[in-house]
Amino acid sequence: MIFMAGKRSHPKFNVPNLGAKHRKRVKDRWRKQRGIDNKKRIKKDFMGAEPNIGYGNPESLRGIRASGKRLKTVQNGRELQTIVQKEGADAYDFAIGHAVSKRKRAEIAELAGNLGAKIVNSGRA
Repeated sequence: MIFMAGKRSHPKFNVPNLGAKHRKRVKDRWRKQRGIDNKKRIKKDFMGAEPNIGYGNPESLRGIRASGKRLKTVQNGRELQTIVQKEGADAYDFAIGHAVSKRKRAEIAELAGNLGAKIVNSGRA
């Protein structure tokens, strides 16, 4: 994983006993521990860290991707063209909206290629 200068790293926040044989169905994600005897809930060091506000990044760096740009979602070619004309093609990484059809997705990707903009999820087209 690439970390930008100034962005802080943090430990993985996982469910306790995630790798246990009987927990293979448990996905690799964080859920707050709520059991009355849970060691992670009572903050025992050996159970690992819990997410808290201290792990946050400076506000100026939040939302910045590994490429150093922010992500903008576009729904159509006109939206993409407007942003590129105002800000420039290299100001943002672009993602095509979830509900955009395959045909329109291909048109937007082609337009982005002509404008020199980078589409991060064009592989779905």
